[in-house]
Amino acid sequence: MARKYQHIIELLAQIKEMLVQGKTQRQVEDVLGLSGYRPVHELLRRERKKEQAGIPKQIGRKPAKTLAEYKYENKRLKMENELLRDFLRSTGRK
Repeated sequence: MARKYQHIIELLAQIKEMLVQGKTQRQVEDVLGLSGYRPVHELLRRERKKEQAGIPKQIGRKPAKTLAEYKYENKRLKMENELLRDFLRSTGRK
């Protein structure tokens, strides 16, 4: 099934030119005889979205940590466990 907005893409250069001249999107729609729900607005929104899609999002795992980072995190967690254990002993829970 063809997309409904394909014929409007052919008019993109003409639409941008009219907007630069100072016409509103509604006036451009009337001049070109476009119908539907805000066709010029939706076309421009799609074009902006395509431009922003140039940089892909990183999908997958996070970058691997170095050995030094793992050692630091391990040391920090051991200290945290010791602190919590001492707190529980001082409150008389364990």
